[in-house]
Amino acid sequence: MTIAEPGPTTRSAVPPLAARARAVGGSPVRDILAVTARPEVINFAGGLPAPELFDADGIAAAFRAVLARTPARALQYSTTEGEPALRDALAARTAARGLPTGPDDLLVTTGSQQALSLLATALLEPGDTVLVENPCYLAALQAFGFAGARVVAVPGDEHGLDPAALDELVARERPKLLYTVPTFQNPTGRTLPGERRAAVAAVAARRGLWIVEDDPYGELRYEGARVPWIAAHPGAEDRTVLLGSFSKVMAPGLRLGWLRAPGQLRRACAVAKQAADLHTPTVNQLAAARYLADQDLDAHVARVAGVYRERRDAMLAGLPAALPEGSVWNRPEGGMFLWARLPEPHDTTALLPRVVRHDVAYVPGAPFYAGTPDRTTLRLCFVTQTPEEIEEGLRRLAEGLSPTRTATSAG
Repeated sequence: MTIAEPGPTTRSAVPPLAARARAVGGSPVRDILAVTARPEVINFAGGLPAPELFDADGIAAAFRAVLARTPARALQYSTTEGEPALRDALAARTAARGLPTGPDDLLVTTGSQQALSLLATALLEPGDTVLVENPCYLAALQAFGFAGARVVAVPGDEHGLDPAALDELVARERPKLLYTVPTFQNPTGRTLPGERRAAVAAVAARRGLWIVEDDPYGELRYEGARVPWIAAHPGAEDRTVLLGSFSKVMAPGLRLGWLRAPGQLRRACAVAKQAADLHTPTVNQLAAARYLADQDLDAHVARVAGVYRERRDAMLAGLPAALPEGSVWNRPEGGMFLWARLPEPHDTTALLPRVVRHDVAYVPGAPFYAGTPDRTTLRLCFVTQTPEEIEEGLRRLAEGLSPTRTATSAG
């Protein structure tokens, strides 16, 4: 029997990507890190904690203990809400910092970034309005963009968002939520004062608004008094979601975060998490709980903060010679970032390729803006390099920006 040769195959295009995938771009920070991955580059662009300060021995001991004592449990599926031992420890830490919290108030997430995605899924319909700081954490803009939200920036100043402007925007725009990083904000490093936090809580209570309070950096304080969470203020109790993370205080590779939220919203986020990844890795959760039981995380964080303070001070000392005359910058009391503004007509996006040729990098400020960007701004991460490397990196930055010049600090 003769089998006929197949004829030419007609090929049609596959269906297009979802509109949200086409509309939301990648992270400029990740793109910069890829371009500047060469070991000779002193990279002030990333938001990476210093790896030499990880408590690798303590974390390794926690994993060994978990795998030796409860291997079947550690390697098995777990509940979506999170391992009870970890939620107990997180609840105790949160309550000790002034916000009464029980383990059932918490949902463990795969990094606090996942918490943003879960909240977007649970709260936002396409076209809903979200209010953000200006500038804003870049990956939050991505998460809200994927949800199809309309993102509107709240006016503010060097201290953070303006509660009066927030009140006017909520009345006019009827947003679903406000997203804020009030302590050592990314990208600016600024901290919202206590009186403004109370005013934000009052606006949310009066106008009807969810607050998403992201706090990945709050424990990295170098000086000054701790400012209570917005979630702890009257009026915020039933409408504030507090996000936390071990990424900056233990290790980002563990991918462990959590959200504290009112019951109905927390349960909705748990359902969204079931659809996303079922649960955060069991072994990582149990190891973190073991670490908290066996080690002194607060003492470790204090040691890290002491090193980071020296690195911040090294960057502050070198900026006058590194940036153009007329530049201004802040002096963060903690966290990982410093925000600078160059005089007009400098465009930090256009200048970056020239700077990278001098084997140093920063993040231009423009991508962090929900509205019209300030193209004279840039973000510098000061925690990843030693003071000596920071000094050399700033020398290269001065060469990349232009020949000899001086600047004055605004902080």
